[in-house]
Amino acid sequence: MRDDVYEMKLPNGVGEQMLAHVYEDFNVELKQTEYGPKLLGTKEELEKVQAYIVGEMKKRLEELEK
Repeated sequence: MRDDVYEMKLPNGVGEQMLAHVYEDFNVELKQTEYGPKLLGTKEELEKVQAYIVGEMKKRLEELEK
């Protein structure tokens, strides 16, 4: 049985380094569209990616506030 595949649009501020980490460490595929990059994967895997991205962006914002 095949899991459903979902799409997740990447928010602004996701840099190349973060995107490379996501692509290497999570079971997702990258899809380029005319509206920007999207990640494809299971709902569970995309939720993990979302948590990672939010965490990394929060860390970066905290660094910039110092």
